[in-house]
Amino acid sequence: MKDFLIRHFVTDYENTKDPKVREDYGKLAGIVGIFSNLILCGFKIGTGLVFNSISIVADGINNLSDASASLVTLIGFRMSGKKADAEHPYGHGRIEYLTGLMISVMILVIGVQLLRSSIEKTMNPEALRFSWITVAVLVIAIAVKFWQTRFNMSVGNTIDSATLKATGTDSRNDVLATTAVLLAIGLEKLSGYPLDGPVGILVALFILYSGWMLINETVSPLLGKAPDPETVRALKERIEAYDGVIATHDLILHDYGPGRVFGSVHVEVDASVDIQESHDMVDNIEREVYKYMGVLLTIHMDPMDLSDPLTLKVRQQLDEICARTEEILEIHDVRVVSGITHHNVIFDVMIPRSCKKTEAFLRERITEELQAYDPKYRTVITVDRSYE
Repeated sequence: MKDFLIRHFVTDYENTKDPKVREDYGKLAGIVGIFSNLILCGFKIGTGLVFNSISIVADGINNLSDASASLVTLIGFRMSGKKADAEHPYGHGRIEYLTGLMISVMILVIGVQLLRSSIEKTMNPEALRFSWITVAVLVIAIAVKFWQTRFNMSVGNTIDSATLKATGTDSRNDVLATTAVLLAIGLEKLSGYPLDGPVGILVALFILYSGWMLINETVSPLLGKAPDPETVRALKERIEAYDGVIATHDLILHDYGPGRVFGSVHVEVDASVDIQESHDMVDNIEREVYKYMGVLLTIHMDPMDLSDPLTLKVRQQLDEICARTEEILEIHDVRVVSGITHHNVIFDVMIPRSCKKTEAFLRERITEELQAYDPKYRTVITVDRSYE
């Protein structure tokens, strides 16, 4: 079914890097979610009212919220696909993250409402009117929700959409919640003890937990989460594959929505190479990174003097210090100004954001270790914290 829908409603469906194709995937998922959830909502609420089951009615209301969430997803993908304009030069891609946040808040609201009604039902229990029709409706609902889970997860992975992955996770939670309701009906039938309210409470708590987890997931990119380590590794490997690149550092990536990543990086080059040649290489790197990785990259060149034996020696010694010091990620931008009585060694030190040591402590420690090689070294150290 999934492949049939994609082939017939998504033009050029294999070209998932195209923003228009990606938008069509998202809109299809939204439409499918709206219709399937509205059908489930009608079945469950009708069945719950007829057979006096608050947990089934609540589960139906949850499906109504799912349909609303799918509508928000549809609108969100439509708006996030808008091109950049004068007021939003980086595009509108972050609307997709806002969409996910709205869905998460809706889930929390439904969870609170369900918790209140389930507590009331627990305090004032009423016997369920068992019916095989009820059981059939819930079994059908579980099957449909299971299909929704696979559909949303698959499409979410295909276009790398956090919103659709979250929607798929929500559908999976609904499968578990509806299964719990079905189990409560069966146990009450066997034991005679009213379990409708307590099961409703468990379902509500599960919905609240899911909503909270989804909020954390969708807020993170809006706040500026660290880039994917695999993306960082692949990006550095592609840049450092060029013969004229000595090393890279100070990589910063900004996520303005799926497929809209802007970044900057410092690239060390040989100072003796003609500046035009190095500049041409940097231009080629920027074009290649955008073509194959979709990252609009700005590169800053740092010239390194590879002809000075003292500079090469100091760099090697600093690399040794870096290798045996846990708090140091890397050392870069090494420059040496030699003199008769002392040598000024100027460089940057990159440390993780989780580092608890003070910058003054690290400067003193590095200086001591460097002067153990040669007391004539005088250090000028800039401490940077990683954005990776």
